[in-house]
Amino acid sequence: MNNDSGPGAAMGNLVTYAHLVYALHAFAVLTGVVGAASVLGSFLASLPSIVAVLINYLKRSDVRGTWLDSHFSWQIRTFWYALLWSVVGVALIVSVVGVLIGLAVLMVTTVWVAYRVVRGWWALGQQRPMPTP
Repeated sequence: MNNDSGPGAAMGNLVTYAHLVYALHAFAVLTGVVGAASVLGSFLASLPSIVAVLINYLKRSDVRGTWLDSHFSWQIRTFWYALLWSVVGVALIVSVVGVLIGLAVLMVTTVWVAYRVVRGWWALGQQRPMPTP
């Protein structure tokens, strides 16, 4: 008899949620790369990324105290820091004084977002926690 409702099954479901969030974020990044939108715009304002962040917050209490907690925190921080640096970059561009600096901030943030999605998803596949601040 197979019992799929034990703690192992629950942890497996949470790992699946973490994979889903990385997949949604990766889809948003790729949409920005191949589509008309920017990577940051797609990452921050697309339905896949917004759904991903909502999943993070809805399931966060379920992963508290497990190695997956670091992945959920990593994913949430990636989204909010990307938003913060995007606002800073756009503010610099709009101020006209820092157009080049603002563009540089947006480009660095774009690369940083892609790096965080790839690094996090890779570590999840290895069943390793992410570093916490």
